[in-house]
Amino acid sequence: VSGTLKVTKSGIQINTISRPGAAVGEISLLLDAPYSATVVASEPCVLRHAADGRTFLASNPQITHLIAAGLAERLHYVTSYLADLKNQYGDSPGLAMVGEVLHQLAHHQRPPARPGSAREPNPDY
Repeated sequence: VSGTLKVTKSGIQINTISRPGAAVGEISLLLDAPYSATVVASEPCVLRHAADGRTFLASNPQITHLIAAGLAERLHYVTSYLADLKNQYGDSPGLAMVGEVLHQLAHHQRPPARPGSAREPNPDY
């Protein structure tokens, strides 16, 4: 497995993946949901594909653990980043929602999240 992948969501680049062993599509697989991002090779890549992801994970507990650890690492990064934003800029009008985001991350339980936004379509910033 080699190469670099660009991950975008709603046309915004959110990640670059170049670490050997990284997984893509794991969130959709684990949540039984449509893909939540677009992944495109930004250079020639060699990748592995599992035709049946659930069977693959069930028969490869070490890989399942690596995927879980990767997801936990990403969640830790996001929550640490949001907590830092709240500590530094929590009183700023544009970032007042960070506390609510942290609360939702800490306490959200199923039913599954439905990505989207109820914010103003054209905010004043």
